[in-house]
Amino acid sequence: MLHRRRNKKKRGFVRENKKMKYVLVTGGVVSGLGKGVTASSIGVLLQACGFRVTSIKIDPYLNTDAGTMSPFEHGEVFVLDDGGEVDLDLGNYERFLDLKLTCDNNITTGKIYQSVIEKERRGDYLGKTVQVVPHITDAIQEWIECVAQIPVDGKEGPADVCVIELGGTIGDIESMPFIEALGQFSYRVGPGNFCLVHVSLVPVLNVVGEQKTKPTQHSVRQLRGLGLTPNLLACRSSKELDDNVKEKLSQFCHVPSSSILTLYDVPNIWHIPLLLRDQKAHEAILKTLNLRGVATEPNFKEWIATTKVYDKFHEMVRIAMVGKYTNLSDAYLSVLKALLHASTACNHKLVVDLVPAEHLEDDTSKEDPDAYKAAWGLLKGANGILVPGGFGDRGVEGKILAAKYARENNIPYLGICLGMQIAVIEFSRSVLGLHDANSTEFDPKTENPCVIFMPEGSKTHMGGTMRLGSRRTYFHVADCKSAKLYGNASFVDERHRHRYEVNPDMISQLESAGLSFVGKDETGKRMEIVECPSHPFFIGAQFHPEFKSRPGKPSPLFLGLISAACERTIVPASNGYSKLTNGIHSPLLKAAAAHNGNNGFKSSNSSLNGVYTSTTTNGVC
Repeated sequence: MLHRRRNKKKRGFVRENKKMKYVLVTGGVVSGLGKGVTASSIGVLLQACGFRVTSIKIDPYLNTDAGTMSPFEHGEVFVLDDGGEVDLDLGNYERFLDLKLTCDNNITTGKIYQSVIEKERRGDYLGKTVQVVPHITDAIQEWIECVAQIPVDGKEGPADVCVIELGGTIGDIESMPFIEALGQFSYRVGPGNFCLVHVSLVPVLNVVGEQKTKPTQHSVRQLRGLGLTPNLLACRSSKELDDNVKEKLSQFCHVPSSSILTLYDVPNIWHIPLLLRDQKAHEAILKTLNLRGVATEPNFKEWIATTKVYDKFHEMVRIAMVGKYTNLSDAYLSVLKALLHASTACNHKLVVDLVPAEHLEDDTSKEDPDAYKAAWGLLKGANGILVPGGFGDRGVEGKILAAKYARENNIPYLGICLGMQIAVIEFSRSVLGLHDANSTEFDPKTENPCVIFMPEGSKTHMGGTMRLGSRRTYFHVADCKSAKLYGNASFVDERHRHRYEVNPDMISQLESAGLSFVGKDETGKRMEIVECPSHPFFIGAQFHPEFKSRPGKPSPLFLGLISAACERTIVPASNGYSKLTNGIHSPLLKAAAAHNGNNGFKSSNSSLNGVYTSTTTNGVC
């Protein structure tokens, strides 16, 4: 890979023939330790030191992408501007680092094997036997080097540092080709250009209250046996590591004690970059990458302000999220993050009640009265109701009941993707009197199909066949709530992921009865945003606004929901921002940003990263 020669002035210094630096984050002992958050936090730390950062996530599964995977398998499917359906960790990277990644920033075994097989079919290997080594491993290295050069921060030229996260756990059989490739890659890029951070578990046994190092010792030994030696250890534990524990790990893992970090439990993940900074992780990384001479002192002024402000909130806003995958909060990770960003802008601590949609249905009242009562208790006790996207008919009737309750009782409501379609179905049944109104997804034979399959969709192939990625929505009603939330923009670019849409043949009938389809696509035939003008806040969006929400730059529609739930109103300000009536200014989309094609908004377990959640699955409110 040839690196383009260029001179770059950067805070008083000039770097010529810049060579990409790489930070690899691996995980050991168990999955779910927070490698993605750790990788994102390392990126934030390096950005604070004055470097441009890009990110790559490696997922060793055989799927080409995450698009066909159940949320119960890997959490939500995050959607990028280019339509890439990727792992949720790329959402963490975008939110933490304020990047716009591409589908190529997510590498999977499926993608690598597919590219190698295509080359073999074309005859690119000139008759050679195609093997894991060198062909698969070379393809992995070439992919990493190529993608690392793609600018993703809105600036010209490649970044300074590429942070790579290897999914899974060291020792997994499916990740072996990647481990071998990365071992070769570290030798290929040379000393001073590669830093390995290994995230591992140091459990505390309740019986004796002692931090146990043996799992990490074995994990590092296995990693070294595969040809990779960690430069830093990031140890997940419930409390800070004792000095004697650090010394023991240093002795057995051959890592300096100054490079052994503790990632203990914190109130929300915004504390993690500060945790790394306080332990001087940046100094160890910069030393390994030979960047100490060109780095600045980490500047975390804005980050610290956001973290401290949220920790001081006392007033709470309660949102009932009615969904299908409530047993796994990661299935709605971006939605929870967007709610958090909006509640922070409104100076409120967020409480999200995860309500299983099927528990709201009449059948549950007979089969499980306690679950039924608990679900409705949460719904009626909420300041606002949100119905997120989803697929399949399970829980649909419960979602329709939630939309009906919100509409009839003036409860702020936001429907996303399926949540918008649900609102239209409910209105068709309750107001138009079309009692069998439905989506053809749930009832193909309905006589009143108010939601239909998109004509360009595929009914035979599931992967990559939806309407995906960033699409433009034009506002057709200038003074509607949505347009005001977007700073009176004439259009907005948001990310989509759907196969079904509101039936255009029913629009005139629905609007005559009181709905208003204020946002449409460029043809004017595809409905994007619906509002109920007579309601304080009742909005449905066919797109997924949560994917572009950032800390400090909340999604306008989420900000509108939270503001309405806090009994505040939003009025447009003359500077193109939206102003809350209590004096808080929250930056939203400016009309000028939409005209240059950039929607650039700047940056859940109980107390999930600052979001306090509950679910009716165990009867807890």
